[in-house]
Amino acid sequence: MKNRVKEFRKNKSLTQEELADLIGISRQAIIAIEKEKFDPSLTTAFNMANLFKVSIEELFFFKHSE
Repeated sequence: MKNRVKEFRKNKSLTQEELADLIGISRQAIIAIEKEKFDPSLTTAFNMANLFKVSIEELFFFKHSE
């Protein structure tokens, strides 16, 4: 799944550690999500979207491989 987490995090001037603390997950999880190596739980996705004041669809999107 593709995402814009890093973009939104930087726009809020948050470090990976600060974002992780705000939503209650590890910094390593943020790194993996930003590198698209790990898909977050639905709860984590909702927490991120709420923090950034965007819809989940603006933050995460599925890109079909062709």
